[in-house]
Amino acid sequence: MKRSEINALVRDASRAFAEAGWSLPPEPRWDVTDFGLGDWRRFGLVLVNLAEEAEYCEKLMFARRGMTTPAHAHRVKKEDIVARRGTLAVQLWADASLGDAGNVEVKVNGETRRLPSGAVVELADGHRVTLHPGVFHAFEPLTEVCVIGEVSAANDDLHDNVFVRRDVGRYAAIDEDEPPLVRLVSDR
Repeated sequence: MKRSEINALVRDASRAFAEAGWSLPPEPRWDVTDFGLGDWRRFGLVLVNLAEEAEYCEKLMFARRGMTTPAHAHRVKKEDIVARRGTLAVQLWADASLGDAGNVEVKVNGETRRLPSGAVVELADGHRVTLHPGVFHAFEPLTEVCVIGEVSAANDDLHDNVFVRRDVGRYAAIDEDEPPLVRLVSDR
């Protein structure tokens, strides 16, 4: 990704957060990724770490229509994904084959649901899905812009994420074509 693209996404996310009434903490920890796939318009996400504690974390995320978070599961992390503004599609699978065999058990707005593997749950403003470790999921906005929340157990991106695609990387390679607007989690 070009740093200018990252800066533009940070500006877009900041605007969307402000329009939704979200105030960021002082010096937030930003993360902008194309998942190492080189096409952020297709596979991308902007994240801000709001709380990072040993037991839990909270994130605020931003994506535009067409930006997908690739299919993955977590070994340990349990999480709630919340549509804070906009509509979010979350596709769920029972295993890494991403087949339609079997069922997935999740909570949608606190109500346990048993869904066929491959099902899509659409989350409107304020709606949430609770995902247990091992449930494979991918998500993308159905609206032009989506502000997404995550509340979860402690996060360890380098060891807990299991992506289906072997070519997924957690962080983007950055072409420094302009000065950074913010420091990213992946910046050294």
